[in-house]
Amino acid sequence: MAAGEVKSVLFVCLGNICRSPIAEAVFRKLVTDEKVENKWRIDSAATSTYEIGNPPDYRGQTCMKKHGITMNHIARQITKEDFQTFDYILCMDESNLRDLKRKSNQVKDCKATIELLGTYDPQKQLIIEDPYYVCVRNYLGGLIKNSVYIYVVYSLARSYSSHGIYKLMKYQVKCKHIFT
Repeated sequence: MAAGEVKSVLFVCLGNICRSPIAEAVFRKLVTDEKVENKWRIDSAATSTYEIGNPPDYRGQTCMKKHGITMNHIARQITKEDFQTFDYILCMDESNLRDLKRKSNQVKDCKATIELLGTYDPQKQLIIEDPYYVCVRNYLGGLIKNSVYIYVVYSLARSYSSHGIYKLMKYQVKCKHIFT
């Protein structure tokens, strides 16, 4: 990344109240911790209109609060301008990917690279399942079991720095290529 260049990433899920705002919050915290927040534009959005105007799900907020991560987001739907202005649009599942590809085909000058966030999972778990319909007791467990994306987001944020490759928990993640 050239000096002074700002990169942008938009995390997307169905309703923008569970998976994508968590990914946004974690990524935001990690780039802030790395003191590179001025080099990133970070946001999240929904493919649907179901939850527009709502805050993140309380279970996700509770989980993030336990880890010292602030969530300040109100659900919104992806816009035409998002496709034209974000460098990366990272989504959670195949349904999101289909919706985004379809919508991007209707946008002139789409510049975004649209991918599954799970593409960067070292365990190759491509799909980040929606935890919305699980009971409260299993919500966090479902996030951890079905969604390694918090760790993947962490690796993406860390891969920006000059070190390039980091050990992340028990994984060694190599993903610098996405931001070079």
